[in-house]
Amino acid sequence: MPIDKRLTDLEIKATLTEDLLDQLNKTVFMQQQQIDFLAQELKILRQQIPHERPSQTQNLIDEIPPHY
Repeated sequence: MPIDKRLTDLEIKATLTEDLLDQLNKTVFMQQQQIDFLAQELKILRQQIPHERPSQTQNLIDEIPPHY
């Protein structure tokens, strides 16, 4: 295989690898943004849940089953 052909093949592979790396970086960046957003949403939802004390927990026997 001539050196020129091998060099061209290596340049093509390097270019494709760089493109793939750019795509992966964009994907990781977008996923991190989504994780950050979901973590913030979870934090907000946890703040909305009333904090129950153990003495305030209800007895399951006192609850009416959903079919009644």
